[in-house]
Formats: sequence, C-alpha cells, structure tokens
Amino acid sequence: MMAAGLFLFSAVQTSFAQPDAEQQQLYNWIKQLEGQWTLSAAESQEGGTRTHPSVLPLLGTNEVAIEFKLIGREKTVQEDLLPGTKRQMVTMYHCKDSSCSAVKATHYCAKGNQPEFLASPQSSSRELIFECDMSTELCQSWDSHIHQITHQLSEDRTHLRAVYSNFMDGEHTSDTIFHFDRKE
Repeated sequence: MMAAGLFLFSAVQTSFAQPDAEQQQLYNWIKQLEGQWTLSAAESQEGGTRTHPSVLPLLGTNEVAIEFKLIGREKTVQEDLLPGTKRQMVTMYHCKDSSCSAVKATHYCAKGNQPEFLASPQSSSRELIFECDMSTELCQSWDSHIHQITHQLSEDRTHLRAVYSNFMDGEHTSDTIFHFDRKE
C-alpha cells in the first residue's frame, strides 16, 4: 500500500515541474505577436504573394490579413492567416506540456493537411523558426506540405515577415512570403 502512495506522490510532483526557461522564452516570443496585422503594400511583398488572387484584394488595405489571439488562458496562440478568404488557414502554437519542454505548432492548411512543428533552437530574439516534426507521418512523407514556418519581427515590433516553406517529394519546392504591418 505504501509503494502505491509513493508512486502517486511522485507522479503528482512531476506534473508541477519547473518550466523549461528556453522553451518558455520561445513561447513568449510568439505571444508578442498578439493582435491584428494588415498586409503591406504590393511593392513590399516578395514573389507570387503580390499577385495571388486571395491576397491581392488585401494588399495595402486596412483589412486584417493575419491575427494572433491568446486563447485557453493564454496557453495557446491562434494564428488566423487570410481570414475570410478561400485560402484562410489557422496555426495553433502551444507548449507541449505543463513544463514547456517544447513549443509545438499545428498548421491547418488550405491543402487539407495538418503538419506539426517544433520550435527550433536556432530561433533568436527577432526570428522564430518552426521546423516540421519529423516524428510525424506527414513531415516524413513525400506529399506536398508546409515544412517550415519562420516569423521575423522588426526591431520596433510593427512589421512581420512570415515565410511558409513548402516541401514535396522530399525537397524544398517554394516559399510563400508575406509582409505584414501591425494594425493600430
């Protein structure tokens, strides 16, 4: 009887582990994006973003093009990309567990798949990189999927560059790059 009690106490004690400071810092980085953002003018965009039919009507307007919301008692950040368009996508960012041993993300893509990501230790104070979680089936597959998400924030925190890197057949095929301005 005593051994069972010790096991229960040990399990409870483990669930209250101290948060991983580095991973918590990465989670706090994504939290700072909270709010609404508009797409920068066409001349500020890169590649096909400036001509994409779902993006074109939003370029340089005051319409929300991406929004970050803190939900679930600030335990999750919801990214809503291109809300109200045919290309609307959502990414959910959160700590893996109560000790924040890893920062995870799941991207609900317009392609109809949901790649999962882990925050990269290569991230910095101005750039947060999420790499495909290679322990998942989709990230190991040859199917077309977003394989990396990179958010780069300007020093004054008013401009965001977001890069969604696509892989297919095991190779990088393209980047979709957006430039956003914080909505006032």
